[in-house]
Amino acid sequence: MAVVDVLSGEGVVSGSVEVRATVADAPVNVAVMHQALVRQRANGRQGTHDTLTRGEVSGGGRKPHRQKGTGRARQGSIRAPHYRGGGTVFGPTPRDHDQRMPRKQRRLALRSAVAVTIADGRLRVVDGLAFEAPKTARMAAFLRAAEAGRRVLLVTGHADVALERSCRNIPELQLLRALNLNVHDLLSADTVLVTRDAMQQVEEHLG
Repeated sequence: MAVVDVLSGEGVVSGSVEVRATVADAPVNVAVMHQALVRQRANGRQGTHDTLTRGEVSGGGRKPHRQKGTGRARQGSIRAPHYRGGGTVFGPTPRDHDQRMPRKQRRLALRSAVAVTIADGRLRVVDGLAFEAPKTARMAAFLRAAEAGRRVLLVTGHADVALERSCRNIPELQLLRALNLNVHDLLSADTVLVTRDAMQQVEEHLG
């Protein structure tokens, strides 16, 4: 069972909390984490990339010159791939990049990512971070006091409009719901701040 720091609403350490051993001390499966990361990035691709083949570009309806007698190589169209403005031979075409992964493997990858984050000391629990109205300056002051670093991931347990608007204009700060926690955002953040209710949801989901 691991112990992580608890931050107050002002960003200072006010205590500590124990994380379930099934989450904090879970065995780290690097291969499954890598597979989940590749899957997430692949599923984020739109797949709308497209190039025109020689049959799709405009022009080239007749031969550039006659077949024989010119001393040049025979050509059938000025839209052949070796001509300027010609079609592309093996260019990308629209396709679906989605990858599937079993639910148990996705949960194992997320559990491993959370365990790595806790082992690296990058995860902290936040208690009492409440906003009555959107206030970006207060959120920035909280991050400075917490010495959160450059890339910060803030995980909440429920929707909070005032908190979301307070985080909107702060670069490198990402706000996520606990249900949307993923491997990519966990591994790419310098500091992961989790509210108490969000931490309970994560432990119930992974534990």
